[in-house]
Amino acid sequence: MKFNYQARNKEGTIQKGVIEASSKEAALAILQKYGLYLTILEREKPAPIFARNIKFFSNVSQKDVVIFCRQLSIMFQSQVPIVESLAAIIRQSEKAELREKLLKIQEEVEGGAKLSSALSTYPSIFSPYFLSMIRSGEASGKLSEALEYLADHLEYEYNFKSKIRGAMIYPLLVVIVFIVVLIFLIYWVLPPLMSILAENGTELPWSTRAIMSFSNFIKGWGWIIVVGIAAISGLFYQYTRGKEGKYLFDKNIIKLPVIGDLLKKIYLARFAENLSTLIAGGLPIAKALEIGGEVVGNEVYKDIIFQTRDGVRKGESLSSILETHPEEFSPLFVQMVAVGEKTGRIDSSLQNVVNFYQKEVDRGIATLISLIEPAMIIVMGIGAAFLLVSIFLPIYQIGNF
Repeated sequence: MKFNYQARNKEGTIQKGVIEASSKEAALAILQKYGLYLTILEREKPAPIFARNIKFFSNVSQKDVVIFCRQLSIMFQSQVPIVESLAAIIRQSEKAELREKLLKIQEEVEGGAKLSSALSTYPSIFSPYFLSMIRSGEASGKLSEALEYLADHLEYEYNFKSKIRGAMIYPLLVVIVFIVVLIFLIYWVLPPLMSILAENGTELPWSTRAIMSFSNFIKGWGWIIVVGIAAISGLFYQYTRGKEGKYLFDKNIIKLPVIGDLLKKIYLARFAENLSTLIAGGLPIAKALEIGGEVVGNEVYKDIIFQTRDGVRKGESLSSILETHPEEFSPLFVQMVAVGEKTGRIDSSLQNVVNFYQKEVDRGIATLISLIEPAMIIVMGIGAAFLLVSIFLPIYQIGNF
């Protein structure tokens, strides 16, 4: 059963959260063990039937995982035992859901489980790649280094996604403002204006007639269009969540001009980095390929990587298999893999590939942003000019009549 609690830590900070235990006494004992001074402990009330299982994403963000990795790495470097390290992180954490999960992880570790095994309880937070790196660190005795690397890796991905989101904010705002202005004109400006023009018998320019036709169409069919778009979007989303739909979507998106090339570089950089790190950590290449395929983020690449894994298990070389997929794996990528196979330093060769493609991706994003912003300004400027001319030209004609 679950209990809602409110407590103070040793620093006096109030913490709230949810803990799972067999009884109220057991929950109290667990919280006291973590150095928390309880003020409220109540059994969680079951949610109404209609509200259950309605949870679309975890409240534990990628940034939270980065901070967790860095904190745990620092404590391991200071030779703090793992249970005490987790307890300290739990006390410092301000996010209730993260604390709840870390409490369960600590409980498993106290019971004798390895950290990787305890973390695997939450696959939505800790990916197969993440868990493999932790297992590699546990096996080699370099868990602190593995955590530090994971923090750097996740932070890079987090900053990359933030950069993409930031680049899309301005164009999105421009589009929203344009749509709001258009709706305002259609529903509140054009109707009285059209009445005045009709009374005066003014011959309307073609641009004004086009705007009027569009206005009438939107007013008559607007809600149907909105519902239709929402329905089609929902069906498309559901279709692309399935294996066949996702594969088809991923196959076509990497064929798009500009964006497709950029996405290919992102997938190649991600795959190369994951494979390099896993091989350097002592993982067999076939197993590293399996994990790399799971986290590459594109079904087409995943399918090819799994085919490559099967070929490697049969004794074929990695480069010879990738060479048969020139559309997805560039000659440079294949050549660097071949060099790594010949020298026995495939992890080092792949890291060079990562460095190259990460720079290419950064340049590609900068170029895309530099193209999107002026293009949006030009398109919106033309649209605004067309609207103004369509509205004010008839008014000007009435004034001269």
